[in-house]
Amino acid sequence: MQRAVSTYIYVKERLHPGLLDELVKAGAQAIEIFAARQHFDYANRKQHIREIADWFRSNKVPLNSVHAPLYADYEWGRTGSPPVNVASTDRAGRIEAMDEIKRALEIAEQIPFRFLVQHIGNQNEAFDEKKFESAMTSIEHLRAFAKPLGVRILVENIPNELSTPERLVEFIRTSRFEDVGVCFDCGHAHMMGGIPQAFETLKNHICSTHVHDNHADKDSHLWPGKGTINWKETMELLRTAPQTPPLLLEIDGEEKKSPSADVTATFRTLEDS
Repeated sequence: MQRAVSTYIYVKERLHPGLLDELVKAGAQAIEIFAARQHFDYANRKQHIREIADWFRSNKVPLNSVHAPLYADYEWGRTGSPPVNVASTDRAGRIEAMDEIKRALEIAEQIPFRFLVQHIGNQNEAFDEKKFESAMTSIEHLRAFAKPLGVRILVENIPNELSTPERLVEFIRTSRFEDVGVCFDCGHAHMMGGIPQAFETLKNHICSTHVHDNHADKDSHLWPGKGTINWKETMELLRTAPQTPPLLLEIDGEEKKSPSADVTATFRTLEDS
């Protein structure tokens, strides 16, 4: 499996080429950019995107994916900005959410990437048929926008009733979005009934992963081995996915602390599992 790392590990800092260099030296063979404006200003085409695009052009490491924005502001919602929610039943709010996600998709004009990882609804959101239909409308629109850019949409299993493994499979089948895949989040699956069951339900749709640990109580994004996930079992399952996904670490890193040694050690441990 290809070694990959999400820049979420640096989300408290501005993304710059030195941080990407650090990930590559630690063993990353592909990158996922986490589209949070305070971290990576995806609307700043002339400066920030160009700076990161220059790095990718100078390196052989591909941009595997971009994680769609969760908030549109530079404070990650702390100032009262509403979440970017494609399942909103408020049409105006949903259009604003799609517009924000399209800004992130336009990164592909300067930095080609394969997948946009998209949440359906907010954390802990209850299921509602109207929300489900709203999400289908949004994803249909985003698919059409992403396709000419060479990007596929991946929906992610997250801790809410709209994005359980069973709901995601229903979403894909009902909508007949054959090109929409799944980003399999191991930590979220662990919180939502267990990794084996979630993997069995989603395996035919898995195109990428988010690898992190927790104690099945909160979405803590720990290093694998620091929580209660059975990584030997999980790695055995991931290796059987029909479309071999990258092994993509999505870790909540410590600000101003280099994660290089932990990234290298974690890949080695997981691959030996």
